[in-house]
Amino acid sequence: MASIKSYTTKNGKKMYMFKMYIGIDPQTGKKKQTTRRGFKTQKEATLEASRLALEVANGGIHRQDNITFADVYKDWYEAYINTVRESTYARTSAMFDNHILPYFGNKRIRTIKIAQCQKAVNDWFKLAPNNYKKWFNYTSNVFDYAIKQEYITKNPTKLVNIPKKQVNYGDKPANFWDKEQIKLFFSFIDPVEEREKYTLFRVLAFAGLRRGECLALTWNDINFSQGTLRINKTLTQGLKGVQIVQAPKTRKGRRTLKLDDITVKHLKEWRKEQREYYLMLGFNTMQKDQLIFANTKNKHKSLNTPAKWLGKIIKDHDLKKITVHGFRHSHASALFSAGASIKEVQERLGHEDVQTTMDIYTHVTQEQNNEAVQKLQNYMNF
Repeated sequence: MASIKSYTTKNGKKMYMFKMYIGIDPQTGKKKQTTRRGFKTQKEATLEASRLALEVANGGIHRQDNITFADVYKDWYEAYINTVRESTYARTSAMFDNHILPYFGNKRIRTIKIAQCQKAVNDWFKLAPNNYKKWFNYTSNVFDYAIKQEYITKNPTKLVNIPKKQVNYGDKPANFWDKEQIKLFFSFIDPVEEREKYTLFRVLAFAGLRRGECLALTWNDINFSQGTLRINKTLTQGLKGVQIVQAPKTRKGRRTLKLDDITVKHLKEWRKEQREYYLMLGFNTMQKDQLIFANTKNKHKSLNTPAKWLGKIIKDHDLKKITVHGFRHSHASALFSAGASIKEVQERLGHEDVQTTMDIYTHVTQEQNNEAVQKLQNYMNF
């Protein structure tokens, strides 16, 4: 008898699943159960359970013929999590639960047709034109895994026509500030009354750190005598949205940065104030791994905190909109404006290859454009 239950996906959607006895495993002699999930209604789950019960009564279920997409995904995922970081497989799990399994989860994988895959990618393209291709590629990976396991012989996604996102005319707003815009931004933060906030954005702007790298920093990462900052970890989201600390994604991500004297000065001042303030909260911040930027419980700040701070300042003072990552872009742009080479910028930002630096950070300031035109005019001289 099947046990039908409801469950809720991570996006709050109610779905149904069931478990049922399907016979004796010929290799172990033990009882076997199967679990099927991804049903939109209780009726859908009941019908599939009845069909399986009839199949068992007529001689048992042949896994190779009747394995569902969800079953294959589960096996694929168990292997996949050993190849990527937790933050990556956590995002992948949510992607399948919210978008892929609702389409294919309860279908026997050998019965899924090209037309069904085409409809899925068409729907995903309309729903999320920036993410649809990633969902489609992961779906294709599960079919490839099914081929390796000899459940199917062909991957139906290989013959699907992939929708193409149309490029809009006009220029996309650059996600960075020039020198004057950065200076204006800092004029709206009191370096004494809002010392932590000022210091955090100073580190982002003058060291070019990623948000997670900044929020993972400990005082042990700062060498005040040499004026350097060591990057060797990052704060990110793991399973179920829990914040975790991971190693940098690439070898180049581990780096030591030279800090300017003023940024070092602000860090020293914040360290002194943090000791006094957190002592009143009951925390000894003299520990080896004390966070530079912590919440009132002396734990990691939320990854959303810098964006909330930034968004309020931008709104209150009608500034040009950029994201927290825009400080990294701004840092790169400032380095280029100051005459730094592509290689120097690559090393400072921790990019694994120079092409990433070239692709993302080739913005130049208006001043550089003017200089380039003047050089051209002087050269041509007519």
